[in-house]
Amino acid sequence: MINRIVYYFFILPISFLPYPVLYLLSDFTFFLMYYLVGYRKKVVLTNLRKSFPEKTSREHRLIMTKFYSHFIDLVFEGLKGFTISEQNLRNRFKLMNPELIDGLYEEGKDIIIAGGHYNNWEMLALGIGLKMKHYPIGIYKPLSNKYIGDKMKHSRVRFRLGLSSMRDTKKTFEKNFGEPNGIIFGIDQSPSNIKRCHWVNFLNQDTPVFFGAEKFAKMYNRPVVFVTIHKVKRGYYEGEFKIITENPADLPHGSITEMNTRELEKDIIEKPEFWLWTHNRWKHKRPVINKEREMLTS
Repeated sequence: MINRIVYYFFILPISFLPYPVLYLLSDFTFFLMYYLVGYRKKVVLTNLRKSFPEKTSREHRLIMTKFYSHFIDLVFEGLKGFTISEQNLRNRFKLMNPELIDGLYEEGKDIIIAGGHYNNWEMLALGIGLKMKHYPIGIYKPLSNKYIGDKMKHSRVRFRLGLSSMRDTKKTFEKNFGEPNGIIFGIDQSPSNIKRCHWVNFLNQDTPVFFGAEKFAKMYNRPVVFVTIHKVKRGYYEGEFKIITENPADLPHGSITEMNTRELEKDIIEKPEFWLWTHNRWKHKRPVINKEREMLTS
């Protein structure tokens, strides 16, 4: 009952508001969350200090302020996604170079698309199916709140996006969708099982990352494409593809994961306020046994 009340009396009414009103609410919410509540500011500031040790305290706080302003916008833009029209979405999300992968589609090749929680990843997920020939399928972790999760899933698939839960990833790769597809992996979540992840140096820190994109790329020899998201102005975004490799089976272990991570890191260094800093990304430490094994094999 509470979930229905939240959805019909909070989420939907806000979602139907025009963008100018949404941004007024966003500005007010930013003031409350940043200056009065201080939501996860300690986590954000700690992450920034460790990621950019060369920057001054003043620079860290400036990035943090810009991040919170952008982050609150994302919350309201995400709520708008429940009811956004196709035309409005087409106007607000562009794909700069879909032709980069059109040739792979014409050759009948499925691809893997890798990206991070950078800029408005939700709008990219909503709009990418309108902008590319491949049929996009997002790999996602279902929410613990099934009611809201089902509503979010319904809103996301309205514009030619398929969804597959993480536990069904292999089945999704082996399914025939009748046309070449592009399976989308988020690469910057914190793995729950650090014994089965890959470790890289990311933003000056020892970091566990999911190995799924590389694992399945090699298993099915699918070309890997990284997607970055640029913010044009408030509420308007552009996606850009970069081909990582067309022949993943030929590359050494860990190289695809490393290349994807470097692309994301480059974006974050250029515009750090657009990454998700509220996430406690570095809560895990590398197991000693992994370090010893790497020393023996290096």
